[in-house]
Order: sequence, then structure tokens, then C-alpha cells
Amino acid sequence: MAASSSSASSSVTNISEFQSLAREKLPKQAYDYYASGAEDQWTLAENRNAFERIRFRPRILIDVSSVDTTTSVLGHRISMPIMLAPTAFQRMAHAEGELATARAAAKFDTAMVLSSWATSSVEEVASVGPGLRFFQLYVYKDRQVVEQLVRRAERAGFKAIALTVDTPRLGRREADIKNRFVLPPHLTLKNFEGLNLGSMDKSQESGLSSYVAGQIDRSLSWKDIAWLKSITSLPILVKGVITAEDAEISIEYGAAGIIVSNHGARQLDYVSATICALEEVVKAARGRVPVFLDGGVRRGTDVLKALALGAAGVFVGRPVPFALAVDGQAGVEKLLGILRDEFELALALAGCTKVADIKRCHVETEEDRLRKALVARL
Repeated sequence: MAASSSSASSSVTNISEFQSLAREKLPKQAYDYYASGAEDQWTLAENRNAFERIRFRPRILIDVSSVDTTTSVLGHRISMPIMLAPTAFQRMAHAEGELATARAAAKFDTAMVLSSWATSSVEEVASVGPGLRFFQLYVYKDRQVVEQLVRRAERAGFKAIALTVDTPRLGRREADIKNRFVLPPHLTLKNFEGLNLGSMDKSQESGLSSYVAGQIDRSLSWKDIAWLKSITSLPILVKGVITAEDAEISIEYGAAGIIVSNHGARQLDYVSATICALEEVVKAARGRVPVFLDGGVRRGTDVLKALALGAAGVFVGRPVPFALAVDGQAGVEKLLGILRDEFELALALAGCTKVADIKRCHVETEEDRLRKALVARL
């Protein structure tokens, strides 16, 4: 399943390398859009830094001659608890964009989430062949547009709706403001193309920010989850939860799952890293629905840490357009292959032979160490 040894990504040994390679290939406006976070970008850095503060407590002398990375998500079996998050405008990175990503995800037998703001439509993505796909949904002011989009996702064989709830307004992304970001003229928001909502106008600041201000419903509230459930039988994942309080309410309103996400640190700066918010949300969920992590995952060891803290799986976002920019479908395949191999190795070295073996005792967080230090002083 690995990418060809002669491909542009053949020299990549860890997925973070895709970013520096992509920077050399992409136009500045496209690279900055993918790479940047909100305001001071503190949370952007913290999404990674927080993983580094978690330590492993591996177990030894366990037979790991056979390690199984498979798991299930919403009743669907996948090859590993590593899935592809919704990232917009993928054709800015590569001509095949989301189609290449969909093929790579299917080849590795894992799930892909298609962005509402994809540059390929739900029908185009479905046309590449079978695969487990979810649809990420922004709620527009015109609810008929939303309903139509959900129906199209259903007909295209998508298996869940990932409802983004942290974007009533777009975060202040200063790189996009400086660049006056707008989609390149040859690209459109394909899912909205026939609704006269597929393009964004140039602006004195960010064209995307102006588009969101004009189209996205700022009045979105909990009652709208009930409305969404009334128009679709697909399970709804609430994406953008980082507190126990909102996890509890999400479940009360019928969420089938929760995605702990801070929107790639692109919305409110100085919120917690998602790996730091994860355990709080997991404890609030109390096993009633699966909880997934989105944000900062760059290593197989990150996946192991997230699962030890209670995640049912993780979503990988930014590295996908970077891998696309470097080597198209082969780049995304290389990304998935590296993460799968790293995760399998991390499982074995931690003394686990399958995903179900991963326990809370396999990790020690910064809070755990502080607690131990306090107890030692008593």
C-alpha cells in the first residue's frame, strides 16, 4: 500500500516533513491558508507542544509478535484509528484535490471527512469508488441549501454528518488578511456551484471571512441539532467541542459522537490544545458516545496518547493538503502509511497487541505528575 519508491514523497520519513516540502511548491497565499492559525497562533503551537508533555508508561515482556491496528467507527470497520479530517480547498494543493485524498483513504481502508468547502463535490468524490466517507457541514442562513446538501451527501453514500459548531464567525487569520485571501479563479466551492454560492468575492481583508459573514448562520444553536436530526437519519458528530459542559449537552441533543476540535487553532486563540481538552470531554461522555480527537496529530505516538486518554480515533488535517502538494495521491498514501507504521510500532513498544489493549495507565500527563508531586509533599 506504500507509495511508489520513485515518487516525490519517497524521501519523506515523517509526516511533518511534508509541510516544508509543500512550502517550496505552493503559492504563498495557498500555503499561508493551510498553515496559519488565528491571531498570535498560540493554540496552533500548543496543539503540538501539548503532545510532547505526555509521557508513556510502557509494559514489558508481552508477546507482540502480532499487532492488530484495526478498529471500528460508528459501526464501520477501519484499518486503523487514524482518519482524514475535513480540509477545505484541496485543489489549491493539487489538481485532483479531494479526489486524490478519497482514493488514498479508500486504499488504506480508513475514513475521510469531506469539507463543505471542498473544491470537489460530494458526487465527484463518490465517483472515485467505494470508501467510508463522512460529510462536514457548515449551516448556512438558507436552511433549504443545508437540507439539499445533506440529501446529496446521503445519496452519494456518505455515512455520517460532522456538524461544525465553532464557526459562527471566522477567526481572525492574519495571514489571510495580509494576503487578501480568495480562491484562485479556476476553483469554486463545488458543493454550492449550482446555488450561486460557489465563489467568494475579493475583499480588502480576507475573501473567505467576508463569505462566512454573508452566508454562515450566526444564530446556530443547540435546537438546530434537533432540526438536523429531523431531516436526516445519518449519525451526527458534533465537531468543535472542548468542554465537559458542551459534551453533556451534545449528547442530550442526540449527537452520535463528539469530535474534540479547536478548528486547527484557526478560531479562538488561547483555547486549550485538543489533547488537553480530550480527557475532560471523555469523562463527561461516560462511554455513551465515541469521542474523537482532531488537532496536532503528527506521529503514531500521538495517536497512542490520544487513545490512552479515551479517544476512539483521531483525525489528521493540515498534513493532508501538504502531502497533496508534494505528491498528490501518492503523497497522501505515504502520509497514511507512515502513520500506520508508526502507530503499529508504538503499540508494540507499549506492550499492546490491539487497540483495545490501550489503557489510561499507558500514559502520564503533566497533571498526573503534578498530582504525584503534591502527594509526595504531604
